[in-house]
Amino acid sequence: MHIEALWVAIGFFGQALFSARFLIQWLASERARRSVIPTLFWYCSIGGGGGLLTYAIYRQDPVFIVGQASGLLIYARNLALIRRERDTGDTPPDRGEGA
Repeated sequence: MHIEALWVAIGFFGQALFSARFLIQWLASERARRSVIPTLFWYCSIGGGGGLLTYAIYRQDPVFIVGQASGLLIYARNLALIRRERDTGDTPPDRGEGA
């Protein structure tokens, strides 16, 4: 496989994973009949954002790099807050994490 095709595949994979989080959030909200953000949304955000950041670094695109890197910090922080809620037993029973 040509190296450029590999990088394009990495970029598309990151974009697909990043986009999947919206489908996950929508389905979880439909099931709960209210807006919810399941934990899987944040994992898809991290995976997709990481893939897109890797691609942006390869492309040497500073705008794309800053945007994806800052997003990764937010996604990681949300996962840390969720983990802390679980560890202390303060997790709301209706978070909608089943999606």
